[in-house]
Amino acid sequence: MADAAIGTGNTRNPLSFLKDSFPAAAVLVTVVMLILPLPTFLLDALMAVNLMFSLLILLIVLYTQKPTDFNLFPTILLVTTVFSLALNVSSTRLILTMGARFDGRMIRAFSSFVVGSGGNEGIVVGFIIFIVIIAVQAVVITKGATRVSEVAARFTLDSMQVKMMAVETEYSSGAITEEEAQARKAQIQRESDFYGSMDGASKFISGNVKVGIFITVVNILGGIIIGMAMRQEPLANAVSNYIGFSIGDGLLSQFPALLISTAMGIVVTRAAASGNLSDQVAEQIFTRYSSIYWICAGVLVFLSVLPGIRERWYVLLPMAALVAFHAFRLGQKQKRAAGFNEMMAKSREKKDEKAAEISPVVPLDALSLELGYGLIPLVDKEKGAELLERVQGVRRQSALDLGLVIPKVRIIDNMVLEPAEYCFKIKGVDSGRGKIRIGYFLCINPGTVTSELEGEKTVDPAFGLPAIWIDQEKRDDAERAGYTVVDPPSIIATHLTEIIRRHAADILGLQDTQAILDTLRREYPAVVDEALREGKGLRVTEIQKILQGLLRERVSIRNMVSILESIANFAPISKNILFLTEKARQALASQICGQYADDDKRLRVLTIEPALEQKIIESKYETPSGVVSALDPQSRKVWIKAVTAAVTAVKAKGWLPIVLCSPDARFLVKNSTDRELPDLAVISVFEVVQGIIPEAVGMIRSEDSSASMP
Repeated sequence: MADAAIGTGNTRNPLSFLKDSFPAAAVLVTVVMLILPLPTFLLDALMAVNLMFSLLILLIVLYTQKPTDFNLFPTILLVTTVFSLALNVSSTRLILTMGARFDGRMIRAFSSFVVGSGGNEGIVVGFIIFIVIIAVQAVVITKGATRVSEVAARFTLDSMQVKMMAVETEYSSGAITEEEAQARKAQIQRESDFYGSMDGASKFISGNVKVGIFITVVNILGGIIIGMAMRQEPLANAVSNYIGFSIGDGLLSQFPALLISTAMGIVVTRAAASGNLSDQVAEQIFTRYSSIYWICAGVLVFLSVLPGIRERWYVLLPMAALVAFHAFRLGQKQKRAAGFNEMMAKSREKKDEKAAEISPVVPLDALSLELGYGLIPLVDKEKGAELLERVQGVRRQSALDLGLVIPKVRIIDNMVLEPAEYCFKIKGVDSGRGKIRIGYFLCINPGTVTSELEGEKTVDPAFGLPAIWIDQEKRDDAERAGYTVVDPPSIIATHLTEIIRRHAADILGLQDTQAILDTLRREYPAVVDEALREGKGLRVTEIQKILQGLLRERVSIRNMVSILESIANFAPISKNILFLTEKARQALASQICGQYADDDKRLRVLTIEPALEQKIIESKYETPSGVVSALDPQSRKVWIKAVTAAVTAVKAKGWLPIVLCSPDARFLVKNSTDRELPDLAVISVFEVVQGIIPEAVGMIRSEDSSASMP
């Protein structure tokens, strides 16, 4: 039974097999047709299929919404051209070998349509009509479509880079999402590939026309020679038979090509259009201004009274009446639309006025960047808008580093600022500013400079480091000298990164916290529900405070699962925010150690003299807003002096200053030094995980020596 079930599951659907095999089989059969002879009944059937397929392609093109929706069209052009030529070769073989006995019904039918039964006169007229059709096909439709394809391909390729940059600019400014940007870029790429393929595919049609003319001439000359020389037919019979067959064969092969050429011309001339062609015709031709139809009706009436034409008044006057009726209906419709639009405009104005009068809220941007008018070129789309791309990159990197999705940065101009000045604001509050010199580079000395350069002295706005401004010509010299050279957009982007790190806790709002929990609930519903469980869990505002506490010390909240699991574990014991924040830090111990440890897994730390640490613990004081360290002024002065000396000594050795203390003292140490040393990292012994080797590089003491270094 098991074997039977497996065998049944692997059986392939015959319809699916046929569908997958049909394209390959059709192409192979088409190529084989160029070599092997076909019976006349099969030739008739395949010619009917060719005619039907060409008509289907034309109809598909007419009803396609956008040209690029039918991106298989260039391949279809190739296949249909080869198929048509294969039919041409097969019919030529049968006409020349069978002569007057040729019984191809499709070719005979088309020959009789054009040539008729008028003898030599019919043959001459039919031949002239055939030549006219070929000329229309070759000179007008095919040549025009080919030229339009070339131009469309060239301009599409030339504008591709500009379109890509425009999409990237919109994405950088936050106007569209990453998915929308990718979709637009993919559409631009498809357009470029499509019109490039159409440029090449159009050559198939023009070649098909030329080969069709050549085959027709060969049919006529070869048929007459074979008929007279080999079959001993009279000249009149040979001319009548072979010219008639050749004209029918040529028309039967060129008529589908004419349909395909028309379809190709429609596709390439609709490059800027989208939507159904019939809808576009109705919208752009029959719904224009009513006055043009009144003029058209008047011209028709005038023509109906002219001598020589007025005998056909019964044709012109009904047409004039129909056009006038359409003009009347269209005018009424446009008047109603104008009245409705005016009414809606007044309604919107009233709503806007009412909203402006009664709205008590003036919303603030979570994060905004204000620029002086001299810095506007940095966000000008026509000049690359490089700053927009940098800002978007900072938002993405901040989401990875901090686990916090930064809201869209609103960039506006501020005439109050100096021309070269910029200012960051968080919820309307000034959080950092600086000045930029457009066309110059900022050179920062990282401590490895071998030779000093001359330039305008300034200060790095992000970190307050001494720096100089230099022009483009000195950039290479500055890099060789060991300076860190930064361009204006990078200066603002770096400053924005530092602003986000310092104020991440202020940026995280209650609504942002709720959005994080809602997103996390989709994958980890049990964790979120347990952390928010009524009675034993926390409220969203309390979780927000815990996350803000972590962000305030630059601890990433990207690992929200571990944070919420620690809250779920310890919230039933105590709902104290400080207690739960410390437990969340301990849950993120590996992350915190990885943030500060060296490549060799060593954590170089400063320790605190036990007596001094105990004194800090005893200074703990509960306030309505939380726990603080309440050292007396003299003790605090000695404490800050000792910490500063120890931190300075560690920095002099090129190490990152990190203080390691007991869990009870950790927050108090950080709280007591936050004003003077906001970047000081303080971790507890419970946050040092296995595999990380703590190495004491100094001790903070209360004596005059302040710190001892091993």
